[in-house]
Amino acid sequence: MPKLTDRFIAGLQPEGTAKDRLAFDTECRGLGVRATAAGSKSFIVQWTDTPTGRKVRERLGAWGSITVEQARAAARARLGRVAQGINPAIERAAARAADEARRAALAAAKEEARFTLDALITDWARLHLAGKRARYSAEAERALRVAFRTHLDRPAAALTHVAVIAVLDALAGAGRASMASRTMAYGRACYGWAVKRRRLSLNPFAGLPVIQGGNPTRDRVLTDAEIGAVWRAAGTLGHPFGPLVKVLFLTAQRREEVAALRWSELSVDRSTWTLPGARAKNGKAHVVHLAEPARAILAGLPRIAGQDLVFSTTGTTAPTGFSKAKLALEAAMAKDLAEQATGPVPGWRFHDFRRTAVTWLAGAGFPPHVADRLLNHVGGSIQGVAAIYQRGEFLAERKAALEAWAQHVAVCGEHDQSAASNVVRGSFAGRKMPDFGRSR
Repeated sequence: MPKLTDRFIAGLQPEGTAKDRLAFDTECRGLGVRATAAGSKSFIVQWTDTPTGRKVRERLGAWGSITVEQARAAARARLGRVAQGINPAIERAAARAADEARRAALAAAKEEARFTLDALITDWARLHLAGKRARYSAEAERALRVAFRTHLDRPAAALTHVAVIAVLDALAGAGRASMASRTMAYGRACYGWAVKRRRLSLNPFAGLPVIQGGNPTRDRVLTDAEIGAVWRAAGTLGHPFGPLVKVLFLTAQRREEVAALRWSELSVDRSTWTLPGARAKNGKAHVVHLAEPARAILAGLPRIAGQDLVFSTTGTTAPTGFSKAKLALEAAMAKDLAEQATGPVPGWRFHDFRRTAVTWLAGAGFPPHVADRLLNHVGGSIQGVAAIYQRGEFLAERKAALEAWAQHVAVCGEHDQSAASNVVRGSFAGRKMPDFGRSR
């Protein structure tokens, strides 16, 4: 074997038809140079792997790119590490893995910086909330954007438990415990969705304590005097909220479902209203009996040619502005009750109409499962195995219930509370009540 020099390497060529030729250095054992038939020449270092006894070769660089002396220095360095029990191949593989991990971490950091809280809420609304009720979707997105407005441009993953608690505590401390509780629920759902999609690893809303006063139990039931005051006050509001509030009271259905009532959902004789599953809160179609007072109200409403919405003033959108309508209603009620020397009305909501109706119906002898069906509740008083086999809708009983309720509301609206208290007795005494227990 010769001592490798530039002159020797320049003249090194494969012999005959061989693809390459290898020559080793006499000065640095293990250093070699390979010449190929294509004309390339590169330095290699060779050693024996002690555990396996196999020859291992590693390319050092092309002749011309590095000098002979640089190749000797590199070969000695490699062979020195081999003498120390270090495998250069494994060492290089570890270095490559570390570099790849570093690159992956940088890419992940860039992606995390791009995936802001604003982007998360946008994706959640577009991909998940699109299948939810419009009102819930709009409120959930609005609540998160308002409460965490200072965090919207920051990475979603950067939102911590501490930051979340600070925002929720500020809401609760400002007397908005209910909003804080709802915002916490929206945030938990939003981040939980992202975690399930592997966009995030942690949910900063998970495991937080219940907000005191955030979900107060509603048990408000209007008295007969208040029922009458609401009915008479609704008559002063005009279209659309006057008739809307009355139909809301008479049907005991949800506010948004009544507000978006369509003419096409009413039967020809307007005796029934079929709420489609797409508009129902629970996604289940629901038949509502319309008592004579409700039919009379609907018969007196103007109808915009070619438009389907019953209570709309434009024909294209359902009424909004319930807060202002409620203020006007309360003002009219206060005036009405003042004339009767009745005290102020405690706080109430439109949703309390439903509770008031079923509470009165229970006192009138209508069983709970009829009220459950009337309210279009998925669960109810029939539970467990019985719920599996009991598929009856109790339409006749629901009709009787809403007829009785409408009569009671009408009497309350006439100022005669003694007559109101006798509606049930006067309506059902002396005749057999419907068999509410039989299945349908």
